[in-house]
Amino acid sequence: MAAVSASMVKELRDRTGLGMMECKKALVEAGGDIDAAIEEMRKNSGMKAAKKAGRTAAEGVVTAKVAEDGSYGIVVEVNSETDFAARDESLLAFVATVSEKVFTEKQTDVKALMEGDLNTAREALVQKIGENISVRRSEVVDSDGVVGSYVHSNNRIAVLVSLTGGDAELARDIAMHVAAVNPQVVRPEDMPEDVVTQEKNIIKAQPDMEGKPEAIVEKMMIGRINKFLKENSLLEQAFVKDPEITIGKLAKNAGAEVVSFVRYEVGEGIEKEEIDFAAEVAAQLNG
Repeated sequence: MAAVSASMVKELRDRTGLGMMECKKALVEAGGDIDAAIEEMRKNSGMKAAKKAGRTAAEGVVTAKVAEDGSYGIVVEVNSETDFAARDESLLAFVATVSEKVFTEKQTDVKALMEGDLNTAREALVQKIGENISVRRSEVVDSDGVVGSYVHSNNRIAVLVSLTGGDAELARDIAMHVAAVNPQVVRPEDMPEDVVTQEKNIIKAQPDMEGKPEAIVEKMMIGRINKFLKENSLLEQAFVKDPEITIGKLAKNAGAEVVSFVRYEVGEGIEKEEIDFAAEVAAQLNG
């Protein structure tokens, strides 16, 4: 059985808001698998979806750039070890250079992107700052209509939105909404089937479903699945700047249609090792 560390309990507690002992028990039963523990806790308690993992491994910067005619845009993530380094002017200049190369070459293969001078510049930056610097990913969005972008002021979230119809201002407004609300898909039917199936299983296993006739369970499940899809689909969400209107209606009123979006957030999906410096110092002293 996998060992359950204090940091794992803390992460589960941060993501669920539940008690420490409850989190520890769930982790033990799940063999140390945090996501599996969350799924079981949702089944057993009716808990709403947990927060995404907050302990991301990397700091750094994301940025976006769009062609003047709106025909395409690019988004890039460059990682550093600390937030302090992410604000360094030298690193920001390096990010601008990377972004320009991705934009000019429409390059999404990071290995190919970093060949030659760009990697030499990265190595020099590592020596200067004293931290590992890496270009993690890049993406290009082409459009027959218009691409708009939004980069949050702290350079931690960058979004590209592709529209048919509409204009750059509308695309930017929708990109800002995506940055704030973080939808999973454009429309409900885009939700991956495995995600829908998992959500159905969680709903069926919740305590208020127990003992109810199958027909009632099915009816309740459909209602909750529809709510889940609405909350996580861009076109169904209330526009952050005007909650009286959905994104779908906003686009339609402007004679536009949302084709796709890309959202980058610094360090998402990477686990960061948290070091207890006091414990580390004590261990060194005792050693």
